[in-house]
Amino acid sequence: MRFPLSFPTMLSSVWRRLLHSPYLPVIFFPCTANPNSKFHSFARKPISSDNPNDTSYYSSLLQSCINRKSIEPGKQLHAHILLLGLGSDPILGTKLVNLYSVCNSLPYAHLLFDKIPKGNIFLWNVLIRGYAWNGPHEVALSLYYQILDYGLKPDNFTFPFVLKACSALSAIREGRDIHEHVVQTGWESDVFVGAALVDMYAKCGCVNNAREVFDRISSRDVVLWNSMIAAYSQNSHPAEALSLCREMARIGFRPTTATLVTVISASSDVAALPQGREIHGFSWRHGFESQDKVKTALIDMYAKSGWVRVARVLFERLAEKRVISWNAMISGYGMHGHASKALSLFEEMKAAAQPDHITFVGVLSACSHGGLIDEGWCYFNSMVTHYSIKPAVQHYTCMVDLLGHSGRLDEAYDLIMGMAMNPDSGIWGSLLNSCKIHGNVELGEKALQRLIDLEPEDAGNYVILSNIYAQAGKWEGVADVRKLMKERGLKKSIACSWIEVKNKVHAFLAGDVSHPQSDGIYAELERLRGLVKEAGYVPDTGPVFHDVDNDEKMNMVWSHSERLAIVFGLINTAPGTRLLVTKNLRVCDDCHTAIKFISKIVDREIIVRDVNRYHHFRHGACSCGDYW
Repeated sequence: MRFPLSFPTMLSSVWRRLLHSPYLPVIFFPCTANPNSKFHSFARKPISSDNPNDTSYYSSLLQSCINRKSIEPGKQLHAHILLLGLGSDPILGTKLVNLYSVCNSLPYAHLLFDKIPKGNIFLWNVLIRGYAWNGPHEVALSLYYQILDYGLKPDNFTFPFVLKACSALSAIREGRDIHEHVVQTGWESDVFVGAALVDMYAKCGCVNNAREVFDRISSRDVVLWNSMIAAYSQNSHPAEALSLCREMARIGFRPTTATLVTVISASSDVAALPQGREIHGFSWRHGFESQDKVKTALIDMYAKSGWVRVARVLFERLAEKRVISWNAMISGYGMHGHASKALSLFEEMKAAAQPDHITFVGVLSACSHGGLIDEGWCYFNSMVTHYSIKPAVQHYTCMVDLLGHSGRLDEAYDLIMGMAMNPDSGIWGSLLNSCKIHGNVELGEKALQRLIDLEPEDAGNYVILSNIYAQAGKWEGVADVRKLMKERGLKKSIACSWIEVKNKVHAFLAGDVSHPQSDGIYAELERLRGLVKEAGYVPDTGPVFHDVDNDEKMNMVWSHSERLAIVFGLINTAPGTRLLVTKNLRVCDDCHTAIKFISKIVDREIIVRDVNRYHHFRHGACSCGDYW
């Protein structure tokens, strides 16, 4: 694919005249460099033109500007070079293009690039690098294809830069095309090119292709190992990321801070928590206990894995609490329904660090999980007025979720309609879920229509509207939705819950009888059924959207996957042991009620992480306050 080349059009009138003028006045450098350096001694006086052909002298000065990313002194030096008539010198021209590129002044860089000879691959590389780093990324690809048209051969610097642009664009077709060129030019075994290919395939979701590239490179460095570990982590393969980290250490490569941060992030999934704790110990044994970046990754991992108290201990031990550390802890509290702790920590943060847009995502999410409407609006408004942070889609999603869950659906819809940007599937999905909670059929239909436009293949959205129809007794609507799903070849996601006991993960489906301990599980489940009934539990068969008799509905609800996982945990752990269960869908209302009763009867803390949040059940109550 050939992208049209975008030429810079927005140069200032002064600098445009500078670039085109045949004569310029002598300009002086400001004295900003080291006073003992050659650069500074040059800067203290007018540039002398006694030796106008000494390009190496000016090349050295330009390199000083490049190293310091000093754009203003560089412009003044450029003016003097033009005055001396050296503006077309290919060496100086390449240096100037490099200067403007590293200083993110790409319009200047590109205008100069168009005026000088282009037989030097380094010249192309520095401009491609600028666009690959700062965008527009399409221009980097266009320049790459122009290199081929010029008859030049890309090298091991060209490929990583242009592949970075492919990664940013998720341009898998162009990435595969460039991979073929890499093979043809013999650079596939280069570790830097290999790392770029791994990253490109990972960003495009092709993790198997990334591994194929990795396996073909026999001489690997730590950067390549890190790239492959990151590829697994980014594509939700935590077990593979952890396994590769072990292999890396086994053959003698010492993991870096980047390695540990990546693999700890991969361990944030509940099922990978045992391996995450293993990596925690590994990092401490190898001298990383003083690395705040590793500690921050551990804070995030423990918070996401249900161990928020451990996360807070690590947070308090940080030598320097950076914004990312505050954000991880605030978000962790919000996920677990500890809204007051999240907001209290935010108030503490304001005295120590400047909140950013991610901070407010965590704060607004905490308000949403706690049903704090007034506080949510207050923080949403202060984000704009006090911190000059323009609301992004994530902030609107939190507010729509907060308003929708509180039953203020019309207000949520009006907020969506007033957004400065186009609402995404997350926002419409949040509204659709709120419509299910409050039984709003009309608004649910509108939300689904928008979701069909944005993600027509997501079966979950259709199922939610079908459930809304069923709640309202509109069985014709249920039939219509199911017919539409059948026509499009869509199938409902199967509810699944899993629990880790003795370093082994056990998964359960609703009504599952495949587990080796099924007889014991169902016997204990039936015993608990009688106990919770005696304690006041009344089944809610609303979550069963099937036209069957009430007894059958009660049996179907009672054998939901999370209850099977909980009972398995009860009969396989010591009394008082905390249980942590994960579910791939939202916990239904009846399960939420039943688990509260179970937690009181067995005197256990039971944590359930569903698709939206954590629920901490203890002494017959839930941390969400029945608001989720």
